[in-house]
Amino acid sequence: MAKATIVWTKIDEAPALATYSLLPIMRAFTKDADIEIELRDISLAGRILAQFPDILPEDKRVPDELSYLGELVWKPEANIMKLPNISASVPQLKEAIKELQEQGYPLPDYPDNPQTEEEKQIKERYDRCVGSVVNPVLRQGNSDRRLAKVVKEYAKKHPHRLRDVSPHSKSHVAHMKEGDFYQHEQSVIIDKDTKLKYIFEDKNGNQTVLKEVEVGKGDVVDGTYMNRKKLRKYFEDVINVAKEEDILFSLHVKATMMRVSDPVIFGDAIRVYYAKLFEKHGDVLDQLGWDPKYGMADLEERLKQLPEDKQQEIKQTIEEIYKERPRMYMVDSDKGITNLHMPNDVIIDASVPAVIKNGLQGWGPDGETEDVVLSIPDRSYATMYKEIVEDIKARGQFDPTKIGTVQNVGLMAMKAEEYGSHDKTFFP
Repeated sequence: MAKATIVWTKIDEAPALATYSLLPIMRAFTKDADIEIELRDISLAGRILAQFPDILPEDKRVPDELSYLGELVWKPEANIMKLPNISASVPQLKEAIKELQEQGYPLPDYPDNPQTEEEKQIKERYDRCVGSVVNPVLRQGNSDRRLAKVVKEYAKKHPHRLRDVSPHSKSHVAHMKEGDFYQHEQSVIIDKDTKLKYIFEDKNGNQTVLKEVEVGKGDVVDGTYMNRKKLRKYFEDVINVAKEEDILFSLHVKATMMRVSDPVIFGDAIRVYYAKLFEKHGDVLDQLGWDPKYGMADLEERLKQLPEDKQQEIKQTIEEIYKERPRMYMVDSDKGITNLHMPNDVIIDASVPAVIKNGLQGWGPDGETEDVVLSIPDRSYATMYKEIVEDIKARGQFDPTKIGTVQNVGLMAMKAEEYGSHDKTFFP
């Protein structure tokens, strides 16, 4: 990097489309200033391919650009334009693998239940591409996000539409009252350089060392856990309330970035809502190798392995459940895609604002908007959303022409505050 260089990250989806129009403009401006903009591929496809240099033929290998950027951020000349990139769920990862295979890349399939050492190694490589893998590498410093005044003024002059909230709205946030991460969280300041062990102890007292990590004097180490039995009891209670109040049931987590914790929470919501399915067909579901944390879409795909009559029997049970349980919040009512279709379909920091903008209502199976219970299990953040929803019900809808701005400052260096996402979150 002898000359002044800006690294622009190649990513996926909408930001990738924006790059095609914006990057040429940026290069036109910076060229006269003798500044070079180089592209580094940290897209999901690029990250996948970078994991298998030993398997891919030479003409299909790609460099590990994320590792390169991880080293670059420590250098004084680093200047990286990191665009929003996908935090992939496992179903999204599988789709990307399939697409790459169809384009001639000889990648191995993702092993759901690895048995051999080779399969375990393949899964370990692929799992490096799941969830919030880019942020911990690039954010070696604290995040300071501030909205430019000109953007805020424009938003006030051209406010987006917010539906009024009915004074009789039954919509509300429901969270766990006990047994969640919030209740069990503990912190300690380390008084000397040392090593810590993460130890899992089963009900018989057998201990397994999950990980060892080095910590330094002054480090703050924070730990917590969630009680799964109480999580499932909470889901059953929320589902019953939705049925009694005749409102939609919805779940709002972040199973993409919180790649270890939230898929399990998502899967347990499926286990409880579709309890009858597991009671009647549990053995068949196990034979299919289906894990609920991958969503109902994954089950639909696996059902194709069964004889037609068995498929119809299971589908009939699912239809019975929809009649017995409360109506579900929909991602796409026209296509029958529910809240529990895939773990990446409903992401809390986008889904709850959408409900708020829609007058505290969600879309039901019939394509109409209805009141909804917003199920957000963990109080670490559920209480914030609860306060917002209750404020709107009491004082009326927000006014974009007057509302203020909250600046976002976060501790991100050394993977801080990444619980549920990083390699120190465990589901034994």
